[in-house]
Amino acid sequence: MSTINVAESAPGSPSNQPAPLTARSSALRLDPKRVYSALVLLPLLYVLTRHLPPAAFFVLVTAAVLLAQWEFLALFIEKNHLPSHALVGFSGTGLLLIAIQWPAVIDFSLALSITLLALLCYQVGFAPAGPRHLSMFILLFGIFYTGYTLGHFLLLRNQQDGALLVLFVLLVTWAGDAAAYYVGKTWGARPLAPQLSPKKTVEGFLGGLVVAPLIAWIGHLWFLPVVTPVDCLILGILFTVLGLLGDLSESALKRQAGVKDSGALIPGHGGLLDRVDSLLLNAPVFYYYMAFVH
Repeated sequence: MSTINVAESAPGSPSNQPAPLTARSSALRLDPKRVYSALVLLPLLYVLTRHLPPAAFFVLVTAAVLLAQWEFLALFIEKNHLPSHALVGFSGTGLLLIAIQWPAVIDFSLALSITLLALLCYQVGFAPAGPRHLSMFILLFGIFYTGYTLGHFLLLRNQQDGALLVLFVLLVTWAGDAAAYYVGKTWGARPLAPQLSPKKTVEGFLGGLVVAPLIAWIGHLWFLPVVTPVDCLILGILFTVLGLLGDLSESALKRQAGVKDSGALIPGHGGLLDRVDSLLLNAPVFYYYMAFVH
């Protein structure tokens, strides 16, 4: 079993102190890397989500989930033990995603039972020497943290107007994220969670709370009339709050691991996990909101 790759700082060390507040210009300045990434990714995601058949969309979601899971495991597992751990984690995640997409092929409870059995066997007989129980819990958490949460995009895609539901949650979540980032960068003065993410501000959070319901309402007018204006207000607030929670939870994991970003895949954003952290809770919440309210 690999040792846990955790970087801890001594109390009072600079890494534990909130970043000092600096004067900010009142002019809104765009980050070119973020803008270029958005210009490339958003149209591509629209085409892939809107026009791919269900099986192809399953491959897209699975690839994104496994890449995010790899980045998560890399935070805590030593590099030389990462492939063997990832193989076990990927197998469990893939089985759960198949159960979500095609429940007639394998029941979700059966897939979960097989996954737990495989993890126990790996822990007892195959995991490298060391604190094996930590390895198993890291693998299990990674499966649910990335696979089960983002797997709800498969459930959304399989509903009536499913492609539009997927686009709605992506559009509203990322628009709220962008608003929070740029409002906070431009006018932010009061830290929101300095111990976890020093750059996040109350002003940025309020900017997201304003923009997300507005974008949701535009989505209602543009392509998703089944979502009412009241839904837009509720969902905009939910997406902003839960997206922040997902973002801060990932920040806590990265701080524990002693890294700034989960990867360097997307210019201006970091790794894929950095880009989808705000969707980890929003996808399940949107699915169950639509299931129970509509």
